Formats: sequence, C-alpha cells, structure tokens
Amino acid sequence: MTAPVLEVEGLRKEFVRGFLRKRTVAVDGISFAVEPGEVFGFLGPNGAGKTTTMKMLMGLIHPSAGKATILGAEVGDLDAKRRIGYLPENPYFYDYLSATEYLHMVGRIYGLDRATRDKRAAELLGRVGLAMAQGRAMRSYSKGMLQRVGLAQALIGDPELVVLDEPMSGLDPIGRREVRELILDLRAQGKTVFFSTHILADANLLCDRVAIIVKGKLRDVGPLGELLSPKVHRIEVLWQGDEALQAQLREQFPASHSSSSEGQVFVAEAQEQLDRFLAAILAGGGEVSSVTPQRETLEQLFVRDAGLSPEEQRS
Repeated sequence: MTAPVLEVEGLRKEFVRGFLRKRTVAVDGISFAVEPGEVFGFLGPNGAGKTTTMKMLMGLIHPSAGKATILGAEVGDLDAKRRIGYLPENPYFYDYLSATEYLHMVGRIYGLDRATRDKRAAELLGRVGLAMAQGRAMRSYSKGMLQRVGLAQALIGDPELVVLDEPMSGLDPIGRREVRELILDLRAQGKTVFFSTHILADANLLCDRVAIIVKGKLRDVGPLGELLSPKVHRIEVLWQGDEALQAQLREQFPASHSSSSEGQVFVAEAQEQLDRFLAAILAGGGEVSSVTPQRETLEQLFVRDAGLSPEEQRS
C-alpha cells in the first residue's frame, strides 16, 4: 500500500486572547489522511477551522497538540516543502512587480534556473488566463486576477502536493470553471490536491473524498457517494392538466405544489401519497411527464453535519 501524502492525527489548536487570557479552541483533535493522486476537499462554513488547519499543516502556526506528516516528513521539513505548492486564503502581492516578475521571484525560492522560470511562468500565466496582463504591475489587478496569480505561484515549482485555501475566492463563474479544470488537470498529471472551500457545488464536481469540519470538529470523512444518504427523501412529479384538474388536485393535495415552464410540479413525501396523486391525475385526464426521486445532496449533508436547526437552515 502507498503511504498517504498527508496524514493528520489528533491535531488541535487553542488560541489564548486578551487580558483575561480567554481560551478559544479553533481546531479540536481532528484526524484524516489524503491519499496520493486524489482531490481531497476540506469543507466547512466560514470560521469552522479550515484555514487554521491549513496554516498548521504549512508550518505557519504551531499546533497545541497532535501531529501531521506531509510527503512522509514532519511538518516544516525543507525537502518536503520544496515538493508542495500553497495558495493561502489571503495571499500578499508586491504591488509594483508584474506577474512575471513575481513568478520569477517565487521560482528562485524553489531553486529554479532562469530558463525553467521563463518557461514555467509563461505556461502558468497562460493557463490561468493572465497572458495579456503578465507585464503589468499587479497594483492594477482586480481581486480575481490576483487570485489567478496566486494559483500560478502555487504551481511554479511543479509540486507533488498542491494545497489551496479557498481557491475560488474572488473569481467570477468563468474563473471558477477555469480553476476547476486546472484542478482536474493536476489530478490527471498524478498530482495530489488538498483544497478548502465552503462552495459545495465545486466540491461536488471535483472531489474524490471530502472531510467536513464544523466548529473545529471533524464530522465526516470519505467519498461523497458513501457520505450521502441513498434514502429517497421525496419524489418530484412533473405533470400537465387543465385548470379544473389543477384546482381539484390543489384542494385534494394542499401542500407541495408549484409551477414551472414545463408544467405543474408536485412533491410527494411518501410512496402512498405519490400513488394517490398519480391515480388522481390519470383519472382527471392529465398527463405525467416525469417522476424523479430526490436523494440527499451535498448541501443537505453539510447542513446535517453542521447541526443547524430548521430555522437556521432557512435563514
């Protein structure tokens, strides 16, 4: 068996703040492992502990307890760091450098020679959509453009492990799609990607496995197919009928009706209710276009793990 690329065991971070030395637990004894070649999503609401965990893994802050290894080495090992690419949540950029100059600077830190830096910088800036702006000072860049520069610098050293903290932050829909394609390309090249996000649609499209962290505690780890409940929660019926039949069925089945551009929509909560509704449509001369079972989504799993009340879910 291949050893995990990243392994976390009982990791905990406690901050002490203020004159009264108040203690706040940001990360509370979490454990998980990231396997080679997979895209691993670290999911949680804002303030859940995602960034604190990543800073500990990158050696930027020290854990209060627990341990972690990256690429078989302890956190902070210099040889391992050369094989990692990292995009922090709020990267800092030098305003008066161009994107090309900035990537050259990062490439020198990785020990790349001039020819390699030239080639990698041009390739990466083209890949993230900044080829036309690569010579401009970064003080003129938008937030989304700076995020793209951050992605390019995370890849300049051709890393084995790519760690991205909220990589979609500040990007428009086109930019988010390009980043998703970039992450899938990295996986196709055999790279391992560990990224945090609170955007569930991105995780649903990209991740082989996910870990869900809520209030510093790990709630679930595993493939999405195993974490999501296979139970059918409701059944959606798309149907057509005249106004008299619509009025009749709304009176007979008072809840869960709506209209769409394709017809009338009814949501059945149980099989017995579905059977009665379908029988009533056919008896009234209506037509059924589709019957679609609805199973748990990643968003519903996220809400369930967060332990939100029904009122909080609706807010």
